[in-house]
Amino acid sequence: MSDRFVSSMSAGDDDRFDRLFRPESFDDYVGQRKHTDNLRVFVEAARRRGEPLDHMLFCGPPGLGKTTLALILAREMGVTLHATSGPAIEHKGALAGLLTKLEPGDVLFIDEIHRLNMVVEESLYPAIEGFEIDIMTGEGAYSASIKLPLKPFCLVGATTRTGLLTSPLLSRFGYVMRLDYYSVEDLILIVERSAKMLGVAVDPGGAVEIARRSRGTPRIANRLLRRVRDFADVLGTGRVDEAIARTTAERLEIDDTGLDTMDRRFLRVIIEDYGGGPVGIETLAAALSEARDTLEDVYEPYLLQQGFIGRTPRGRIATKKAFAHLGAPIPTRGGSQAEFFDDEP
Repeated sequence: MSDRFVSSMSAGDDDRFDRLFRPESFDDYVGQRKHTDNLRVFVEAARRRGEPLDHMLFCGPPGLGKTTLALILAREMGVTLHATSGPAIEHKGALAGLLTKLEPGDVLFIDEIHRLNMVVEESLYPAIEGFEIDIMTGEGAYSASIKLPLKPFCLVGATTRTGLLTSPLLSRFGYVMRLDYYSVEDLILIVERSAKMLGVAVDPGGAVEIARRSRGTPRIANRLLRRVRDFADVLGTGRVDEAIARTTAERLEIDDTGLDTMDRRFLRVIIEDYGGGPVGIETLAAALSEARDTLEDVYEPYLLQQGFIGRTPRGRIATKKAFAHLGAPIPTRGGSQAEFFDDEP
């Protein structure tokens, strides 16, 4: 995984700050309004019926609040959240251990649920549908399958790669929610809230500058705020204003659209090495020395959403917007530019 600054993957010290900034209720949660309004209804309905929430799947790029929403659901329901990830559930026994610890109504959160191995996934089906799990006892001719009843629970899955989920698993979720990138207006509110929690004074211009460069992602906005605070303390007066926010972004090589050095390298490979494309993802991965999954999960979603690249059956292409952003001349083929800018998925 790339260690680029604007990567939405966090570890170590960043996790501590992610937990600090994490809202604890729907009232504190900023953005995704249409989804949170629906979730409020589901929570209230489940409370009135005295039932657990229906199983839910949260989809979208990293850093948009999937884990936070799972935590809020558990708090609003007054139950416990049990969090794990797909790769961490290595075998059926590990799954059984998780499920048998759940109390009535508890929320089991599985991050990167698309990475469950097939045996574990198939064992999860009866748990989701009938709240029971098959346990094998004995060995060989003396082995037997016992159905172990489970307490009713809510499964919340999170994935950055919806297309990798199998149809049987996807169809078992009662509600599938795709989180969108945040608007600049919502990110400004998030920056101001986080600054207050850090005890940092932020001018309106500073909040706007941070929000504009945060790639529509709250986690990145909070990370950038902490770095701007460092520059403000050392090079400024301690107050985050527009000038110090811009200086920080320039020092970190984050441009005014949120693209960093690695994003621009991605675009330059397509534009300068392959004439604007199309170019296959495996070729891009080799040229950038990055894993294909990293390109598809971390780089491409924002570049696609902002219209810098397109996907065609023959590979990735750079759009007119990408050429303009890098100041590169648009190539022509036989006097026509058309095939470079067909944004067909």
